[in-house]
Amino acid sequence: MSALERLAAVIAARKGTDPETSWTAKLLAKGPEKCAEKFGEEAVEAVIEAVKGDRARLTAEAADVLYHLLVMLAARDVSLADVLKELERREGVSGIAEKASRT
Repeated sequence: MSALERLAAVIAARKGTDPETSWTAKLLAKGPEKCAEKFGEEAVEAVIEAVKGDRARLTAEAADVLYHLLVMLAARDVSLADVLKELERREGVSGIAEKASRT
């Protein structure tokens, strides 16, 4: 099991637990909209660090982005496994062809 899969499992386990004892539970208790907002904030911070070129800060912000993405997905009952299946479906397909198939 990868670190990302373990993190997704921890997030799933924290869903519905006491928000006073877990940052993840606190985020999830605020609802999907707040989780999405927090993900967006973290994504912007990662973009800023990518533009600045600070490798260490970008690495830290990227970890925050992944965590908050998983929280946002959990808030909408979308599992990491669901996302991985979608990536597998797209594997070997040209990005141009895949995007064209969405119309």
